[in-house]
Amino acid sequence: VMIRVLIIEDEIPARNKLKRFLKELDTEIEIVDEIDTVEAAIDFLLNKQVELIFSDIELLDGNAFEIYNKVSVNCPIIFTTAYNQFWMNAFESNGIDYLLKPFTKERFEKAWDKFLLLRNSSQPENTLLRKLQDFLESSRPATQYKIRFTVHAHHGTYFLDVKDISFFEANEGVIFAYDHLGKKHLLKETTLKEIEVLLSPKEFFRINRSELVNKDYVEKIERFSKNILQLKVKSCTKLLKTSQGNTVSFREWIEN
Repeated sequence: VMIRVLIIEDEIPARNKLKRFLKELDTEIEIVDEIDTVEAAIDFLLNKQVELIFSDIELLDGNAFEIYNKVSVNCPIIFTTAYNQFWMNAFESNGIDYLLKPFTKERFEKAWDKFLLLRNSSQPENTLLRKLQDFLESSRPATQYKIRFTVHAHHGTYFLDVKDISFFEANEGVIFAYDHLGKKHLLKETTLKEIEVLLSPKEFFRINRSELVNKDYVEKIERFSKNILQLKVKSCTKLLKTSQGNTVSFREWIEN
């Protein structure tokens, strides 16, 4: 029986790798579509059904969990991502496995075997899914988050504790950390993605392409426009704004 697969991935090399691995399996597979945005994925899943989804998490226009919050998906999902902080969300969204990029063919095949096991089981799907999720949760690796950054200044090197950082800002390839007193520190890291993976997702959230905020220092939230919020962060004179694609997930994050 032909297995219909949907790929939701915005990086072409990652998409090609998945297609190559799928082609090498001894199962008949039809890749029904390849999608790179939240919007297109919602549109597809409202109108069509597949047996399995391979889904990246960070997409061109937002976070993939926005798709699964808006559309009820009945099939299993294998998540593929470069970040391990989304572990919990993945298993609340029909996730049966979590491939951390760059993954090997062997790791991909393990995820595929898990899907086949689920598919061929006589147990009700939701019971098996639950069991699988319990097992995956119990084998979750413990994440060690960064507790301080090293800052190299002209007068020497000093350390900045993560708990004292109110937000990070990316500006033309340069990253600044602002502390709770409003002071600006130049970091050696060059991208927010690099910093995001080092921090606890319970404490820090990427509100737009260039800013990552610490929950403890968000003092006030106001509506800026229909899909954008503006935040008052402690000791920061300017107001920070969420991007349209991140507003929904920001609301959920700040309230938990």
